[in-house]
Amino acid sequence: MEISIAVLNFVYAVAGALLTLLFMVIGYKLFDKMTPFDTSQQLAEKNVAVGIVVGAIFIGLGIAVGLVIGMGLN
Repeated sequence: MEISIAVLNFVYAVAGALLTLLFMVIGYKLFDKMTPFDTSQQLAEKNVAVGIVVGAIFIGLGIAVGLVIGMGLN
């Protein structure tokens, strides 16, 4: 019985990680659409301000989804 719970938690964690990556991509795309400049080009030009904002988006989404995953594990 304990092994099935561990496997279920592992599957839940993997699914949560994949969802986190999906939400990060969606968040990046939304940020790119909302800004008047090309985010990828600005990152390629080593624009530190854009890099900090994109990093903050990823960290914020990671924390939020990570808490949801962590609270869902048994």
